[in-house]
Amino acid sequence: MVAVMRRAPGVGLAAPQIGLPLRIIVLEDTREYISYAPKEEIKAQDRRSFELLVILNPKLKKKSNRTALFFEGCLSVDGYRAVVERYLDVEVSGLDRDGKPIKVDATGWQARILQHECDHLDGTLYVDKMVPRTFRITENLNLPLADGCPKLGVQNQ
Repeated sequence: MVAVMRRAPGVGLAAPQIGLPLRIIVLEDTREYISYAPKEEIKAQDRRSFELLVILNPKLKKKSNRTALFFEGCLSVDGYRAVVERYLDVEVSGLDRDGKPIKVDATGWQARILQHECDHLDGTLYVDKMVPRTFRITENLNLPLADGCPKLGVQNQ
């Protein structure tokens, strides 16, 4: 799974995305991946690099009601993006690749990736949660949002 995620390249992958009927997620966000994003976007998304995480049977718990709206993409819906509201603070517990208990307290972009990958384990894609009228091809990512769409960023502090 790790090799598939890195080859794509992506910042996360869930076992069902590659046909494995298992509750496993892998994720990492390297400095190299982050270096391709504009500095303003990195700051707004609270995006920080983190090392590889492999979590078996993850259980997700929100730690606050704070949310943020940002564009998301997915290796399963390649070439498209949409705005999704996600919690800013989550905790994920499960087992690591050696079968030992693991708990990850995550904020910002890492929290978003964890929620996105855990959704896959339950058969949910980001397009099932997207803000209506925000779905677009990646090349049109910088076009203005349609009238009536909420502004990107943190929604409730």
